[in-house]
Amino acid sequence: MKRSIGVIAVIIVLGALAQPAAAQSTVTVHITNISKQIISPPVVASHSWMTRVFNPGKPASDELAALAEDGDFSGLVAALEGDENVLDVAVGDGLLMPGETVSLEVAVTGFYDRISAVGMLVTTNDAFFGLESLSFRGSPTSVVRTTAPAYDAGTEANSESCAFIPGPPCGNPMVRDTAGAEGFIHVHPGLHGLADLSPADWDWQNPVALIKVAR
Repeated sequence: MKRSIGVIAVIIVLGALAQPAAAQSTVTVHITNISKQIISPPVVASHSWMTRVFNPGKPASDELAALAEDGDFSGLVAALEGDENVLDVAVGDGLLMPGETVSLEVAVTGFYDRISAVGMLVTTNDAFFGLESLSFRGSPTSVVRTTAPAYDAGTEANSESCAFIPGPPCGNPMVRDTAGAEGFIHVHPGLHGLADLSPADWDWQNPVALIKVAR
């Protein structure tokens, strides 16, 4: 009886190995900036359900904080590329200005069927647009359209002081205003004219990005 069970187990394993691998294909992620803000070069990743690029209600990773505070995507890209649950990563080659669209291609396959995207709103303390784990399934001609709000990374206070903001009109990267930081990711409340930033020039209404994913 034990021999029969062992033979059956081997047959099941060999049968699974004989199945053709899920076909890998490419999707194009079109991101349109519909805010007044400049967005840092967006980072797009395809991954499985086991990876979260960001998790609302939880603290931001150090790598995401660097992107949300200064537009520095290098650490996040390295972390994603080193994650076995991430299939592919793409980064925009320049700033995404208001009204502009960037198109980035990433590979997808059966298990790796989620798309996430992030980019800093550069005239803020720590705001970023975020698309988290969009499930992309369907026929080879599938198109998914969605929107993304601005999130607060929770790693800096929203002081709106130019002393801590990298984008125009401020130009002060790599300086953090951590006193009073919320400590967790949440939808950003926007700008309120607390210090140097004029809401008329830099505020937004969510969503801040339109996103189309096309196979």
